[in-house]
Amino acid sequence: MRRFRIGTWGLGLFTTVILALLLVPIVYTIVFSFNDYRRTNIVWRGFTLNNWLGVCNADVVCQSFGTSLFVGAIATLAATAMGTAIAIALVRYRLRFRAAASLLLFLPMATPEVVLGAGLAAQFLTAGVPKGVVTIILAHTMFCISFVVVTVRARVAGLDPAIEEAGRDLYASPAQVWWRITFPLLLPGIIAAMLLSFALSFDDFIITNFNAGAAFTFPKYIYIQAAKGIPGEANVIASAVFFFAIILVVATQVASAVRRKRLARG
Repeated sequence: MRRFRIGTWGLGLFTTVILALLLVPIVYTIVFSFNDYRRTNIVWRGFTLNNWLGVCNADVVCQSFGTSLFVGAIATLAATAMGTAIAIALVRYRLRFRAAASLLLFLPMATPEVVLGAGLAAQFLTAGVPKGVVTIILAHTMFCISFVVVTVRARVAGLDPAIEEAGRDLYASPAQVWWRITFPLLLPGIIAAMLLSFALSFDDFIITNFNAGAAFTFPKYIYIQAAKGIPGEANVIASAVFFFAIILVVATQVASAVRRKRLARG
């Protein structure tokens, strides 16, 4: 019993320390979003709400954040559309080069981002494509497709073909079967793939830095400004994104719990 208690307390203490270390940068970001900084945002100078009230006062902060949102949205939509089609094809059809296609799709996930970013930059340079927002979108779409295929493929594999066959037996057209049966069943996997793709695209720095040129995304702006202290306005945006993610997760969990209670009562 003593050993069990010591192990339990030790595991709890270890978990608490690890979580605290992970939360320190987040707490620092939130606290220094209220700092009344001047040229640098490294030393605490006093509490202020000016950073939250004038979040776009700092140069390039809102512009880089908007660029990240735009790139993430376009790359997510493109990767989700192509990745969903590829996932369905790999599961439902007997392709001659299916094994090779699966291997090629998994390569971007296993390749280091430095190698992937440098390779894409070399390809764009060889093709004569000027670096900018377009090359960032192409690069993000390319590596997000793999994650979409993996996520949606698992959902397609778990889908019972008898349900779609029942729809065809009831004289539903292929379009009706897709929109009324297949797509709603695949929708949770597609939404999960979209959220994952957007998070990966919005957060990416290494591949973006190789292919951005003069364009600025929010991670690239943070990296450049980190040497002299990230502006308080950038901390505001980072804190807002963190709070939004927490609220979204809590709302989803609460909605799921309410739905389960309703189903149990019904």
